[in-house]
Amino acid sequence: ANVEEEFDETPQEKKLRLAKLYLDQLRDEGKGVTLLLPPDASEICLLRGHKLPVTCLVISPDDKHIFSAAKDCSIIKWDVENGKRLHTIAGGRKGTEDRHVGHTAHVLCISISSDGKYLATGDMNKLIMIWEAATCKHLYKFTGHRGPVSGLSFRRGTHDLYSASHDRSIKVWNVDENAYVETLFGHQDVITGLDSGSRERCVTAGGRDRTVRVWKISEESQLVFHGHEGSIDCIQLINEEHMITGADDGSVSLWSVNKKKPLSTVKAAHGRHGDSGLEQPYWVAAVAALQNSDTVASGSHNSKVQLWKCGQGFRHLEPLFSIPVTGFVNSLKFSSSGKFLVAGVGQEHRLGRWWRLKEAKNGLYIIPLKRQQPEQEEVQNGEENGV
Repeated sequence: ANVEEEFDETPQEKKLRLAKLYLDQLRDEGKGVTLLLPPDASEICLLRGHKLPVTCLVISPDDKHIFSAAKDCSIIKWDVENGKRLHTIAGGRKGTEDRHVGHTAHVLCISISSDGKYLATGDMNKLIMIWEAATCKHLYKFTGHRGPVSGLSFRRGTHDLYSASHDRSIKVWNVDENAYVETLFGHQDVITGLDSGSRERCVTAGGRDRTVRVWKISEESQLVFHGHEGSIDCIQLINEEHMITGADDGSVSLWSVNKKKPLSTVKAAHGRHGDSGLEQPYWVAAVAALQNSDTVASGSHNSKVQLWKCGQGFRHLEPLFSIPVTGFVNSLKFSSSGKFLVAGVGQEHRLGRWWRLKEAKNGLYIIPLKRQQPEQEEVQNGEENGV
């Protein structure tokens, strides 16, 4: 049923899209240009509690809590303000699936509904668990995927949940009804990541099939995008029209949902390592975007989280600054307010044990983001507006 669709826009749709872009630009100009400043090392806070590498994390919509999960199969709820552990859903031993409430395999992905009500987690054991975020009480278990669950995202403003798996399929669930809705096919390799916004659609990265796909659920169609030379391992929407991806060829790409190829790509975004002549780019393991802004971030295992500014029309990526973080940056998320960035870090990559960085700590780094407001300009604008 999934028809590959051509990129046809009605004149009306195009008009609407351009009008929206114009309004967004006006709104951004009105804000005055804010400059992001790198934090001092002393301001970065490390939260320790997971015994094994952190694989994924999500920040509650009100920015008060972080939920993280790890290779130790546990889920921890943290208080952002004081860094304390509020709740731990312990992992269970392999073979205790029938009686243990929680995961008994590595947790790979996590998502929270935009009203903060439901938390969803997915694991290597093909399972999706639904929790009440406020109490961490277990609600439901969704079965049906035939491989590790690698991506989860609630559609904004709803309790519809999208899931992606190494079984190459995407599934749609209705959490309110504890119900399975449908399955979508199209990727030719394991799906490595998934994201969604407020539209009835989701975006996915297809690993070694080297495609990014936009799934239009109600139209039962998909858009296929090609880029990167290696496995596309992570994806995030920046806004409803643009997304960022990272790959194990070391590149970071920006995309528009209206163009089949990336708008821009930075190769070896985190540098290279290895003996002279045999250098390999550092894999990009995580990307994040501050929603509806031009600020994005990427993580690898080169001891740095890199912040980028998307140039005009998302046609290029300019490095802003990097933040020292030792270990594999397996997950990155900006808070809704943009006041901080959280990195989920481990001694190993979230998907395997190819390397181990003994000097790294398994934990979460809360990185404050400071902004410099150009004050004089604002006064002048005020005077002009007063005329």
